[in-house]
Amino acid sequence: MFPSCSAATMNWWMLLTFTALAERAHSCPDLCSCSLTPSSTEVVCSQSALTRFPAEGLPSNTTRLSIQSTNLSSVTASQLSAVPLLINLQLYRNNLKGLPSDVLGNVPRLDVLDLTGNQLVSLPPNVFSHDSLGSLVLKSNMIERADAEWFSGNSSVTWLDLSGNRLAVVPAAFLQKLPSLVNLDFSDNNLQDLQPDSLKNLPRLETLNLAGNNLSSLKPTTFAHNLKLSQLFLQDNRLQKLPPTLLQGLQHLELLLLNRNQLQHFPSGLLDDRKSSFQIILRGNPWVCDKEIEYLWKWLAVCPQNVLFLEEVTCARPEALIHRQVVSLTGRELGL
Repeated sequence: MFPSCSAATMNWWMLLTFTALAERAHSCPDLCSCSLTPSSTEVVCSQSALTRFPAEGLPSNTTRLSIQSTNLSSVTASQLSAVPLLINLQLYRNNLKGLPSDVLGNVPRLDVLDLTGNQLVSLPPNVFSHDSLGSLVLKSNMIERADAEWFSGNSSVTWLDLSGNRLAVVPAAFLQKLPSLVNLDFSDNNLQDLQPDSLKNLPRLETLNLAGNNLSSLKPTTFAHNLKLSQLFLQDNRLQKLPPTLLQGLQHLELLLLNRNQLQHFPSGLLDDRKSSFQIILRGNPWVCDKEIEYLWKWLAVCPQNVLFLEEVTCARPEALIHRQVVSLTGRELGL
């Protein structure tokens, strides 16, 4: 018995549909390269001739898409709908100047978004209100303001990199939207101060990078709520003094970088009760070797193994001790 015409037509269309899907799963856009596996595909597009998002030809099972060093100037939610299984999206060193607020609407599994090295200045509200987003990299753009409206309440982001932008301030409300942060990078911006309690809502924070800013002072309670902090980068700022209780409660602190600041003395008690694995860098500060450096001098003598580049912790004053290693001084030379 022969099948009916309607049944034959249906089978024909199903065959065409499956064939089209199979072809798309094994296709690759022009100017891109594709690495295929049975369950996923990685696509890399790195040709300067690329000016438009390569939606046509993208394998439907693409999980990782990298568009780098091209002339891509825009990306939309409609274009990303071509890759609904996307987990990792890298759009770095392109010409993106903005993003639509719904850009991530059609990639429900997206975990990593890297926008390094574009020309982003401002971003619309809710642009990163995406339940699955865990890692957000906005490094080396031209962003002047970190806006709390980018995120929904209690964002799931654990890794945020805003280094190399033009931030002068970090609103406390911005970080309040990010309670899950483990790694936070604000290095190489124009920060001059941290607002009181700006880090209060980050109990899981383990790595904080504030290097390369214009910080001249820190409040005693700046890190009081970040008790899991293990790495703290404060180098290349303008810090002149540190509060004696700045590190109080940070029992997990493993690495502290304070090199190339304007520190002259350490307050008594600052480095007390550090764990044996603790490491610190202090070189590049204008240490004044007088009575007030007694605490640091004694700590260096007891814990030299905790100091990286110990021989470069040297006196800037007085003239008689200039370039002398602090740890090599005697009590008499310090006037004790």
